[in-house]
Amino acid sequence: MTTREIVARLWNLCNVLRDDGITYHQYATELTWILFLKMAREKGAEDAIPPDCRWDTLAEKTGLALKTHYRKVLAELGEHGMGRIREIYQGAASNIDVPANLAKIIHTIDGLDWYSAREEGFGDLYEGLLEKNAGEKKSGAGQYFTPRPLIDLMVRLMKPLPGERCNDPACGTFGFMIAADRYVRDHTDQHFTLKPEDQEFQKKEAFTGCELVHDTHRLALMNAMLHGIEGTILLGDTLSSLGESMNGYDLVLTNPPFGTKRGGERASRKDFTITTSNKQLNFLQHIYRSLKPGGRAAVILPDNVLFADGDGQRVRREFMDRCELHTVLRLPTGIFYSQGVKTNVLFFRRGKRDKGNTKVVWFYDLRTNMPSFGKTNPLRAEHFAAFEKACEAAHRDKVKDGRWRKFTREEIAARGDSLDLGLIRDEAVVEAADLPDPVASGEECLALLAEAADLMQSVVNELKALTRAEAE
Repeated sequence: MTTREIVARLWNLCNVLRDDGITYHQYATELTWILFLKMAREKGAEDAIPPDCRWDTLAEKTGLALKTHYRKVLAELGEHGMGRIREIYQGAASNIDVPANLAKIIHTIDGLDWYSAREEGFGDLYEGLLEKNAGEKKSGAGQYFTPRPLIDLMVRLMKPLPGERCNDPACGTFGFMIAADRYVRDHTDQHFTLKPEDQEFQKKEAFTGCELVHDTHRLALMNAMLHGIEGTILLGDTLSSLGESMNGYDLVLTNPPFGTKRGGERASRKDFTITTSNKQLNFLQHIYRSLKPGGRAAVILPDNVLFADGDGQRVRREFMDRCELHTVLRLPTGIFYSQGVKTNVLFFRRGKRDKGNTKVVWFYDLRTNMPSFGKTNPLRAEHFAAFEKACEAAHRDKVKDGRWRKFTREEIAARGDSLDLGLIRDEAVVEAADLPDPVASGEECLALLAEAADLMQSVVNELKALTRAEAE
């Protein structure tokens, strides 16, 4: 049984819980708690779990005794568990009320081909479940799940290195950091071997994040653990004072949440120069402040960040001063959970000084005249091939691609510091200049005017006749 088949079997169990009124997202969380115990059993890593909380004690029970024991396990691990175990189970409360449903989930999981899962990797299996959850519109999980081809593209272009401190300040399920870790592992194995102390750094300090939503934070912790990452994943609001201590990073990769602060309040950050209720503008401020000089970032942001007036203009101006914004990828629509959201990836580097760092910005339009993406037509790696080739070119000026265009800092300033640039002409839009001229000559014009005059005279005569008839 392949990992994909196991994922499909596990996800189909969600249908069992419909009678309990459990949502897709609640199911993903519930599945995390149960799978943790089973995976620990399969990996022979149950030493940190009390004997009466282990998988075998759960799998042998039935009926009301199973439901009661399961809830005791959640409480015990959440209150007295060690390290990451306690973080995953902290505040855990089951939404499964029917014991038979819980038993079906546990027995189905117990009967799966776990040898194949071990061979392919528990981390890949869990990521497959998270992707399933994100694909369900009703789960609402798409808001924190970035398509894998886009994550991989951003990681490849940023090229994380061993010894670098990488961070995602809005980490969702930790997908960016897992991809960055995978990139470092793959390229390290090819070129050189890390010393034991460097391996320890990669495992415990290289990849970190922060997540605001408690249940999503659990998923991130589980995902990181199954991929062998022990870096800190904070539970909290990056845009609060907590975020002021998140700095000195070599690399930031992120897809911050869209929208405004609840109630319109502004971020409570003393280090922000510009105060605004716009979350994306605040995340952008946080990110370029969190980078050390020379640090780099790839960030997904909606269109409004590129053109918003007032606070937006001030943030962009400071951003382009402090950082070298070198590339903007205009993304197609339909790749995120909300079909109408228009997004971009900004690639930049923190300057060694705080003035005049942006000189030229290259734009690539992957939006205009592109097919509609979605569940039936997913985004794939090959869609980014031409953009990646342009980015990696030794001489960007020599790239022959109609979607690839540059603007100088002076040209951007002349447009009010707007970055809403680089889109090519949409073939579906017919402009007035393209329409045939309805009046080909002066004679035709006079004929049309005469015809209109005759029509008006007919209307006048008709009105006069009606008036006389009423008078008589």
